[in-house]
Amino acid sequence: MDWIGTSAFYVVVLLWLARVIIWTFICALLAWLGIRILDAFTPHIHERERIGENPISVGLFMGGFLILVGLVIHGVVTGPVVVGGGVLESLIDPRRLGLVAISFLVGLLLGIALLSIVNKLTPKIPFLSVEQSPIAVGIYVFGYLVFFGLIIHAALIMPL
Repeated sequence: MDWIGTSAFYVVVLLWLARVIIWTFICALLAWLGIRILDAFTPHIHERERIGENPISVGLFMGGFLILVGLVIHGVVTGPVVVGGGVLESLIDPRRLGLVAISFLVGLLLGIALLSIVNKLTPKIPFLSVEQSPIAVGIYVFGYLVFFGLIIHAALIMPL
């Protein structure tokens, strides 16, 4: 009789592990897409090119990415799980996926819009001057990754 409880536990652990892996890859793909979109919306700042010019910038990017992944994993582990549905729905809840996608788009657009507004309201702070230093670009992208990680974390733990 004890093997039934042990077997059920392993199934739960394997489903949990699959869920963490799937969501981490989805959110990492969104982060990559977000950086590509930042490149498009900020044509004077070449994020992906400039980061590779300095090891400190690369380290900042990696640090921001690890914080993003940590926030995603924490959100997946602590977030609600569909109970009573199929295996696929418990791994990737379509409503949660939609919420993450909407959060990604709204967060990205709000972030870009607010930076643009603050840039215009503070003419003595030249925001585009970050392009002059790969370290500054690394810090900028680090901030974006943490910003995005917090938004995705919130979408993952929000009760629907």
